[in-house]
Amino acid sequence: KNQQMASEKVKLLGYWGSPFALKVHWALKLKGIKYDYQEEDLPNKSPLLLQYNPVHKKIPVLVHNGKPIAESLVILEYIEETWKHNPLLPEDPYERAKARFWAKFVDDKCVPGIFGTFTKVGEEQQKIAKEARENLKILEGELGKKHFFGDTKIGFMDVASAWIICWAQIVEEIMDIKLIDAEEMPSLVSWFQNVLEAAPILKECTPPKDKLLEHNKGFHKMLVASASP
Repeated sequence: KNQQMASEKVKLLGYWGSPFALKVHWALKLKGIKYDYQEEDLPNKSPLLLQYNPVHKKIPVLVHNGKPIAESLVILEYIEETWKHNPLLPEDPYERAKARFWAKFVDDKCVPGIFGTFTKVGEEQQKIAKEARENLKILEGELGKKHFFGDTKIGFMDVASAWIICWAQIVEEIMDIKLIDAEEMPSLVSWFQNVLEAAPILKECTPPKDKLLEHNKGFHKMLVASASP
């Protein structure tokens, strides 16, 4: 196994402030896979990124022995299927299906709500924030009293989705809109920190919250300026 891993070339094209790239970092770290990392300048995408992801022209892209894989959830599935050690998905087929279902629920329902609160204004913003809160409440119900969705250890769903808590808190601070209520969603509030504390190796590759906050404040100012007539 070690010889096989040593001979393999793994490269990740990402961006330091992207949560979608972050989950790929997390999966690779938990699997103990050595990889090269290429930081992308998103306004000036590298020829490599355009070559490897001509469809979406987005990060992250994982390149394994010259073969590119795009879209973060697809990449996580690929990592799990390619490197069987330190499994992220449980053995039980029903539990595996559940982990995939909830990871997709977060991407389809929670992420658009959090990002929409950040980019919309007025009534549209209020509506999307309300939907985000309702979906996060559903997620809280599923997490229950557990530290992780992987139950006793960090699993697929935690790697795919725990970052949303940090980003939701950043959006709350910039937009002054509450998304995660500490009384209604106590488990969600501590979920992201639980993951980082349980696996210090993940903390090492996670950008500090204050740096992300400053970055997103700047990004929001740019959005407001570009929307002004």
